[in-house]
Amino acid sequence: MKILHTSDWHIGRTLFGRKRYEECEAFLIWLEETLHQEQVDTLLVAGDVFDTGTPSNHAQELYYRFLSRVAASSCRHVVVIAGNHDSPSFLNAPRELLKALHVHVIGGVSDNREDEVLVLSKEAGSPELIVCAVPYLRDRDIRVAEAGENIEDKERKLIEGIRSHYAEVAALAEQKRTELGGEIPIIAMGHLFTTGGQTVDGDGVRELYIGSLAHVSAGIFPKALDYLALGHLHVPQKVNDSDVMRYSGSPLPMGFGEAKQEKSVCLVKFAGVEADVRLIKVPAFQRLERVKGSWEELSARILELSAAGSHAWLEVVYEGDEVIGDLRERLDTAVSGSEMEILRVKNNRIIDRVLNQIHDNETLDDLNVNDVFERCLSVHEVPEAQRPELLRAYQETVASFYEDDARAE
Repeated sequence: MKILHTSDWHIGRTLFGRKRYEECEAFLIWLEETLHQEQVDTLLVAGDVFDTGTPSNHAQELYYRFLSRVAASSCRHVVVIAGNHDSPSFLNAPRELLKALHVHVIGGVSDNREDEVLVLSKEAGSPELIVCAVPYLRDRDIRVAEAGENIEDKERKLIEGIRSHYAEVAALAEQKRTELGGEIPIIAMGHLFTTGGQTVDGDGVRELYIGSLAHVSAGIFPKALDYLALGHLHVPQKVNDSDVMRYSGSPLPMGFGEAKQEKSVCLVKFAGVEADVRLIKVPAFQRLERVKGSWEELSARILELSAAGSHAWLEVVYEGDEVIGDLRERLDTAVSGSEMEILRVKNNRIIDRVLNQIHDNETLDDLNVNDVFERCLSVHEVPEAQRPELLRAYQETVASFYEDDARAE
C-alpha cells in the first residue's frame, strides 16, 4: 500500500502582488501524474489547502477540479484536513458530497472524536488503513480560559489539550484495529508547530501555531502511530529525526527565503505496519531568485541570469556603500529585454542610513511616518526650500492610502 503525504498548497497566494494560480495549477497537474505513476492508494493533504479562509472562485476551481480528477484515478482515497489558513466551515461545506468520491474532509474539531478516525478500505471492502485526521487545533478547541491564569498556565493547558486530543483519537484507532484484526497501519495527520521545527526567512508561516505558544514536542504523539503526516512548516523535515514523523513542506516556495530550497512530497510505502518513506522532488514551476550585493555585483548577476535565458522572479537586495537614488530605474533597465521580472527591491543602504539617524535612546516605533520621511530628506541632503512641498505631497499620498484602507473595511 502506498500513501502520498503533502500539505501547505496555499492556493490563491500572491507574492508581492503577483498571482500564483499558474504555479498551483502546474503543481496539481504534476501531483495527479505522480499519483498515477507511483500507483498511490491514498493521498493525505495536511492542511492549508487555501491561503485564506475566503478563497477566490479561481482557487476553488483548481481545488475541486483536482479532486474530481483524482476521484476518477486509481487513487482510492483522499484525506484533507484544515490548516490555520483554511476556514473549517468552508472546507466542511461540501464534505458529504465529496465523501461519495472517497474524499474525506475534516475541517474542524467536532464533539465526537470518532469523526476524526477514518477506516479506509480497499475496493473489495476490506480495511487497509486507519487515519487519525486531526485538523488545526485552535485555542478554543482545546482549552478553557480561566480568570487569573498567566502565560505559563495558558501554554501548559494548550500543550496538554493537544496531547489529550491525539491520545483520544489514537486510542479509538487502536480500538478499531483490534476489532478489525490484522496488521492495519495507523496514520495521524496534524497541522501544528513542533519544538525545533525549521523555518526560513520569508517562508510565509504567519504564526507559529497558536501565536508563539504551544510548540509541541515529539513526545506528545502516541506510540501507536505508524506514521505522522504534518503540515504548517514549509521546510520539508523530520520531527525529532524520525523517519516516520515528517513535515512534507510546501510544494511551492512561499517567499524568496525559500528560493534555493528543494521542495518535495513524501511517498510512504507500507509492508504490514512498517513504513518506508521516500521523498519525491517537486519541480520548480516558477523560479525565484534573490540577488544581493553592490551595484556591480547586482548588475553582473542579472546579466548572467539574462544570458542563461532565466524566467525568474527577482528580489533585489542592494548592499553597496554608494547611495543610489534611482536604483529601481537602473534595475528595470538591466532586466529589460529579458524574461525576468523584479518583484521586490530592498535598498539596505538607504534603510541603514535612515536608521543611523535615530538617536541611541530612540527606536523606530518612536517615530511616525512623517518623522521617517524627514529623516530620508536629511540623509539625501535635500535643500530646505524643497522640503515643504515634498512633505505635503508625501502626506497626501499617505492620506490616500488610509482612505483606501477605510473603504476596504
